[in-house]
Amino acid sequence: MPTSPDLDGAVVLVTGAASGIGAAVARLAADRGATPVLLDLDGDRAQRQADALRGRAVPAMAATTDVTDETSVRSAAESALHRLGRIDVVVTCAGISGPVGTSLEQVSLADWQRVLAVNVTGAYLTLKHTLPALRRSPLGSAVLVASDSALVAAPGMVPYCAAKAAVVQLARALSVETAGQVRVNAVCPSIVDTPMSRGDLGRTGFADAGYPVHRPEDVAEHVLYLASPRSAGIHGTALTVDFGYSARSAFPA
Repeated sequence: MPTSPDLDGAVVLVTGAASGIGAAVARLAADRGATPVLLDLDGDRAQRQADALRGRAVPAMAATTDVTDETSVRSAAESALHRLGRIDVVVTCAGISGPVGTSLEQVSLADWQRVLAVNVTGAYLTLKHTLPALRRSPLGSAVLVASDSALVAAPGMVPYCAAKAAVVQLARALSVETAGQVRVNAVCPSIVDTPMSRGDLGRTGFADAGYPVHRPEDVAEHVLYLASPRSAGIHGTALTVDFGYSARSAFPA
């Protein structure tokens, strides 16, 4: 199993780790010698991911966690600290897209609040209850998974775009507040081949999509680069990973 001195021995706590980007981050962190802590509302699936890692002699742990519930998040963080003694890196992957393809007038208040609760409040609560440990760590780093939807927009995506833009600014503001102690950055990928994206777009796969699509493993590489000492000079940055699409003008000139 390949390891990297950047993360060897580190404890990497990942929310939304049962599938998609979160699961890929946990696996890659394990490949690089870290101990992953997998948190997800689907605790059974997160546990299966952790069991698979333990089958490779990785001391992973998992916990059923609702990132919108402060008691649940606090309990998960405390459990990780009790069992492992430290948290060095936090990656907030938990997120939902909400009512894709629905105009703002048709978005219910409950759906709006749910999208903000999972994507934004979930990141806030996770950071709130892990920051003391991150401040104590010589590695202390947090990476928030946002989206290119924080920077560009499409019809029927208002709640998601607003939430991911808030995640980017949360990372920037917190990086200022924790300067010299904890590095905080965000990653903004375009479409990633995850169960959520497939469901949102009504696809079983992206082989014939006609546009480039990330693998979760590709995004995990960017996340763990930002989490590692190799990116020591990068603070408060939102790394856009979109094959250059946002650099193109759609203006007919």
